[in-house]
Amino acid sequence: MANHEPDTPPEALVDYYRLLRQHGLNDSHSGNASVSDGRRFWITPTGCCADTLEAGELIACPTEGALPPGASLDAPLHQAVYGAVPDAAAVIHCHGPHAIALSLAGDDFEPPDFEGQYYFGRVPVLAIDYGDYLRESPSTVAQALRDSPVAIIRGHGIYVWAEDLDRAYKWCSSLESSARIAWLHRVFSDKGPEP
Repeated sequence: MANHEPDTPPEALVDYYRLLRQHGLNDSHSGNASVSDGRRFWITPTGCCADTLEAGELIACPTEGALPPGASLDAPLHQAVYGAVPDAAAVIHCHGPHAIALSLAGDDFEPPDFEGQYYFGRVPVLAIDYGDYLRESPSTVAQALRDSPVAIIRGHGIYVWAEDLDRAYKWCSSLESSARIAWLHRVFSDKGPEP
């Protein structure tokens, strides 16, 4: 994160979006994120690069109604989450590789580690066909996030909401950490640890 305190929600969003990239939760152009002030939300533009994104490039969107051009393809999903979860002030979608890999089995994810169990319990894994994603994902993810701060779309990635960007980033990081621990446990359980 930058060495300065961000002055505005858009500046903070850019800082956290870059952290997702720097810590392997997204590649250079994947995922999306938004932050809301209660009247509107700012979202990353479609196809943006986390390494070069500037706050002025974020797209301001209404919490209800038509979305402006250039916003992330997931902007309707973010709008639906803000509508469904009144306490949400930040929504992040990231592509944590371990969480995605474990979601391919299709089962809800139960973190095996202490922190994952404490924070999340059971994490819903949602099945949405690629061809139906844009139509179905807003209502499906918003519904899941009414009951959980996190959800995973099978084969696609993590979605979280929180009261602020720092907590949303923590949920992304913590869920990916739990998924990495689960993956390591499966590797060692199948093959046994090396002597």
